[in-house]
Amino acid sequence: MTEPEEEPPAAGTATDEPPVLRTRGLERRFGGLLAVSRVDLALPPGRTLGVIGPNGAGKSTLVNLISGHLKPTAGSVHVGGRDLTGARPWRVAHAGVARTFQIVKPFRGLTVADNVAVAVMFGASPVRSPAHARREAAGVLERVGLGGRGDVPPAELSVADARRLELAKALALRPRVLLLDEVLAGLRPAEIDPALALIDELRRDGLAVLIIEHIVQAIAAISDEILVLHHGTVLTQGPPRQVLSDERVVEAYLGHRYTRKNRS
Repeated sequence: MTEPEEEPPAAGTATDEPPVLRTRGLERRFGGLLAVSRVDLALPPGRTLGVIGPNGAGKSTLVNLISGHLKPTAGSVHVGGRDLTGARPWRVAHAGVARTFQIVKPFRGLTVADNVAVAVMFGASPVRSPAHARREAAGVLERVGLGGRGDVPPAELSVADARRLELAKALALRPRVLLLDEVLAGLRPAEIDPALALIDELRRDGLAVLIIEHIVQAIAAISDEILVLHHGTVLTQGPPRQVLSDERVVEAYLGHRYTRKNRS
């Protein structure tokens, strides 16, 4: 994967629009453990926010709070100006938020195409006709690179294709906000750049994208800004080059070996 260069926002990218996703003072406690502490973020359409941090920093918990899979102990979640704090996952999905999961769990008894068609039928603008849903699913599968695999069972997919199916199911909901939880996990190096290109294409189409990823070069290449979580709190947030050269981030997450490697 090539070393990223910071570029100005692409033409047509909405940088001055109001945030479609906003959290204020978001917190989650598990007993005495504060897993996420007072996280504020604002994500406009057509922008990508990368979230990084050590294992246990609260990254997946943050996504679970936004998507409704966990209820916050304090704070708020707004999507398109609508308060979705503590809403059930299906309500959050109908409001235009879709997510992927680290561990993919397709419907094993359905074909790849039918997995996506189910998502089409229960998305933000539900489609009642199965035939219509299958046609729309075919278009989504084509977009993510699974155009010829619709009739196969999910068990026959490679790791990369299983990740593509997970993304297709999310896109089939026709979201405004896309939450990607380690969508690159398990991919071979040659498979990462095409995945990043697809994510950037979605961002250029106006989706607000929040992506969690441990591959630092990938997160730097795809993100307009990076937010660093450490012990559940926001350590810093800003442009990739600024964040990744921050001594606090180096000490808490990257390590000096990464810094030396990328300066040489």
